[in-house]
This record gives sequence, C-alpha cells and structure tokens, in this order.
Amino acid sequence: MSKAKVYISKAIPKPAADYLEERFDCRTWDGQGAASRERLLEELAEVEGLLTASSVINQELLDRAPKLRAVSTVSVGYNHFDVQAMKERGVIGTHTPYVLDDTVADLVLGMMLSVSRRLPELDQFVKQGRWQRGVGLKEEHFFGFDVHHRTIGIIGMGRIGEAIAQRAVHGFGMKLLYTSRSAKPEVEQRFGGERRELDALLAQSDYVVLMTPLTAETKHMLREEHFRRMKPTAFFINASRGQTIEESALVKALQNGWIAGAALDVFDPEPPSPDNPLLAMTNVVTLPHIGSATAATRDDMVMLAARNLAAALLGEKPPNVVPELAHLV
Repeated sequence: MSKAKVYISKAIPKPAADYLEERFDCRTWDGQGAASRERLLEELAEVEGLLTASSVINQELLDRAPKLRAVSTVSVGYNHFDVQAMKERGVIGTHTPYVLDDTVADLVLGMMLSVSRRLPELDQFVKQGRWQRGVGLKEEHFFGFDVHHRTIGIIGMGRIGEAIAQRAVHGFGMKLLYTSRSAKPEVEQRFGGERRELDALLAQSDYVVLMTPLTAETKHMLREEHFRRMKPTAFFINASRGQTIEESALVKALQNGWIAGAALDVFDPEPPSPDNPLLAMTNVVTLPHIGSATAATRDDMVMLAARNLAAALLGEKPPNVVPELAHLV
C-alpha cells in the first residue's frame, strides 16, 4: 500500500521529520525560511497532508490541492485557516495549543517588567556611554513603575492567561482581574481572580494584558474609546495578534499620554513599517512576534503538529483539531 504524500513547507527538526518520513512519502521545502506562496501552490497537486506554520489555507489553495485531507499548523492561532472553505471540502485542520503556554507566559511577564522598569531604554542609555556619575541627571531620571502588588487585568482567560495569572499572583503578589465569556471559578479560587466587564477591567488595571485569539468577534476589539478608559499610569501588553486592536488608536493613546506605555509582540501588519510611530517611542517595547520562540518549545510544537497530521491521515482522531472542524474526525 502506497504511503500518503505530505508536503512540509518549512524545514523542521530531525525528530519530527523522521517521525513523518517513517509513515508518509514526504517532501520538504529546502530553501530559506518557508516556501513562497507560488512554490507552495505548485507542490500540492498530489499532496494529502500539509504541515505549515502560517500559510493561508483558503479556496485558492484548496483548488490547487484536490487530494488534500489534512492541514497541520505549527501554531496555536489558526486565523490563516478559512475554516468554512475547509469544512465544505472536508479538510481537517489542526493546531498546537498548550505546549507553549508557559513559554508565552514567561515572555508576557518579561514584557511587563521591561516596559514598566524601562529596561530596553536604560540598557541603551548605558551602552551609549551616557551614564556618568556626577553629570547632570538626577536619580529620578531612571525611575520606572512597580509591578509587584499592582493590578493585572487579563483579557481572555484561557490556558495562557492562567499561566500568566499564576506568575503574576504567586510571583509578584498582584491582584487579578479578568474578562471571559463565562466565569472561571477555578481561576477565582486559585488566584483570587475577579471577573470584570471589559470597561471596568480597563479602568481598574495597572497592566492590561490582551490574550484573546483572533476571530471575527475579537478583530479590533480594543479601539480608541477603550484606551481612553485606562489609567494614565497603566501599561498595555499585547501578545495575542496585532489585529485584535486598532493600532492607530494605541498610537494616539501613547502620543496623548492616555496610558503610560505599551509592550507589543504583535503588530498589524507584520513586520511593522519602518515609519510606524510605535518604533520611535521610548515607552514602547517592541518584539518580533517571539511568544513561543525558544528551541525547546518550538521543537515540542513541531512534534505535536507532526503527530496531529499523522493521526488525521491514518484515520485516527488528532489530539488537537480546531473546534470548527472537529466534526470531520
């Protein structure tokens, strides 16, 4: 019996590659980065399974892949899936939640500390040779804001939100507020968390952390009126997706002093334009979408994606089917 054909759109670690090659007839893009859209479409005529990270799975791609049965993405987010088109074609879609929860939570706490204590800004101050004793600057020049015992408001209390809460409450003694479509009794019991409506959370939090997935409902969920409700001493942290906020509204909030600063791992678009005003602001920490970017976590994500794909192609139930396509397995 012939093996199903699989295309891997970006080089992956050897353990995951070996796992797939033992089971399937695999072809892997061997160029720099990920395969271009044009190259990807050229490869799909006979492919039954696709392993990717960010390729847009839409009607155009499905039309070029008549034998495609499953797509496995090496990411938690799957907003690059046209789930309706996949549903109509019966193509299973899987993702990689949970394995990156702690890594992303670590980064969020690092972002909070970096922007509140001005770590990148003052790092550059020292490296540029501007730190000289007895020359002009008062110690207040280096002051930042405390994180400990302040209030953190988490918008989107999923698994990553819980990991952030654990660090914030148990590590820094913070008070926890959260928004969620439904109450989270376990979160309230474990962390003393209090559920709030969005407006109240924004008004009461010293650190607002946005952790929602990108959906039709969450696109541009934070706009100018929301940033206006925050404290002028508050910081905004976004480690979800760039499109969950109106970026121009955040720029306006920072320029007008409605909030004290921001730390961003995501933008709209990515990468941001060199003339994006956020890149010139010393009270904004900017990162290149590195939420899960450690070697150990990425290896785990790729292996999970490989196992998801293998299960789908072998007629088993994949561990992590995206909810909208769960009925296909």
